[in-house]
Amino acid sequence: MSHYAVIAPPFYSHVKALEALAVALVERGHRITFIHQSEARPLLGDPRLAFYAVGERTHGPGSLPRSLRLLARPNGLSLFRLINNLAGITDMLCRELPDALKTLEVDGLIVDQMEPAGALAAEAAGLPFVSVACALPVNREPGLPLPVMPFDYAASERARRTYQASERIHDWMMRRQNGVLARHANALGLAPRRGLHEWLSPRAQISQTLPSLDFPRQRLPACFHAVGPLRPPAASEPSEARRADAPLVFASLGTLQGHRFGLFKKITRACRRLGAELVIAHCGGLTAAQEEKLRALGASQVVDFADQPAIIREAQAVITHGGFNTVLDAVAGNTPILALPIAFDQPGVAARVVYSGIGERVSRFAPRDTLARQLQKVLTEPRYRQRLAEVREDLKRAGGVTLAATLTEAALGGTKETP
Repeated sequence: MSHYAVIAPPFYSHVKALEALAVALVERGHRITFIHQSEARPLLGDPRLAFYAVGERTHGPGSLPRSLRLLARPNGLSLFRLINNLAGITDMLCRELPDALKTLEVDGLIVDQMEPAGALAAEAAGLPFVSVACALPVNREPGLPLPVMPFDYAASERARRTYQASERIHDWMMRRQNGVLARHANALGLAPRRGLHEWLSPRAQISQTLPSLDFPRQRLPACFHAVGPLRPPAASEPSEARRADAPLVFASLGTLQGHRFGLFKKITRACRRLGAELVIAHCGGLTAAQEEKLRALGASQVVDFADQPAIIREAQAVITHGGFNTVLDAVAGNTPILALPIAFDQPGVAARVVYSGIGERVSRFAPRDTLARQLQKVLTEPRYRQRLAEVREDLKRAGGVTLAATLTEAALGGTKETP
C-alpha cells in the first residue's frame, strides 16, 4: 500500500482531526507519517502513526510553547509577533520538507489548508496532495467575507466593499508569510501565488464545514467535498440526552483560551442568575484556586478535561469561544450554541452559527446581564433546536472520516477524478 505524509499546524484541534483521517487510512493498509518539529510529536495519540522530526536547528526545544503562548493571547503587538512566528514555521517547513519527503519516500501528502508549506513541497516534488480544511475553508469567493472576519453575510454592494477592504487589510497583515512562500516558490521554480487560498489541491479539497454551517457559496471547485467532522466512527448512535429539571449548560473556551478566568466568572454568574447548572472544562488553563472560586460562585463542576461530546448531548446549551470542533459537537448533540468569539476564525464561526440559526453570539466584553439574556434565548426558544435537527441530518449524511479516507485514496492514487 501507499505511504502518505501529513503536514499540519502543530495545534491540538488540527492534529486531532487529521489523526482521525490518518487512522482511517492506516486501517485500510496505508502508512502515515506526520512531519513537523519534534515538540509536536506528543499531539499524536495513536501508536500506528509515525512521526518525523524536522527543524531542530531553528525550532528546537521551547519553540512550540512560545508559539502556543502567542496563540493564547493574540492581542495588539503580540498578534504581529504571532504572524511572524507562524511565518517562521512555514519557512522552516519549506526548507526542510523537500529532503524529508525524499528520505521518507512518500507517495503523496495530506496537507492542512492552514500550512501551505506542505502544498509547496508537494508541488516541488511532483507528488499528489489533498487539502484539508479542519477550520473554516480558506477558499475565497467574491461577495463572501474571509473566515477570520466577524462580518455577517449580506448581498449588498456595501457589504461587498467591506469584504474587499477587509481582504486587503488581511493580506497586508499576512505579507510576511506570503513573502516566505513567494521566495521559496521562486527558488523551486513554482508559479508565484498570493495567499493560502492559492495553495489548495486541484485533486481533492476536504472540509469539515457543511454547507448548512457556512455562508452561501457559489464557486467551490468540483474537487471540494464537505464531509463533516473528521472523527473516529462512532460505535453506535448515542442515546437521546437525559434532560435535567434545571437547564444544564456546558462551557469551554478550548485548549488555548482556557486560562480566561475572568470570562469564566462572567459565564458562571450569568448561569447562576438563570438558575442553570454549569459544567466548565478549562483544558488545564486554570489553577486549583481558580477552580474553587468558580465553584463558590455557583459552577456545578469545574474540570480540566471532560468527555465533551457526551456532556454536550446532556446539555441544553453550549457556551463556546467559537471553536469549530465544539460547534460540530453541538450539532451532533442537537444542543444550541452561545458563541463568545475571541480571535482567529472564531468571529467568523460565530457569524455562521447565527446565520445557520443554531445559536446566538455575544461579545466576550459584554456585561453579565447581556450574556444572561442571550443565554436565556438559547435555552428557551425552540427555533434553535428545530434548526439544529435539520443541520444534524446534513451531518449524518455528509460521510465523515470514512468518505474523507475514500476521497484521499482516490486523489493520491494518480488521477484527478474523485468520487
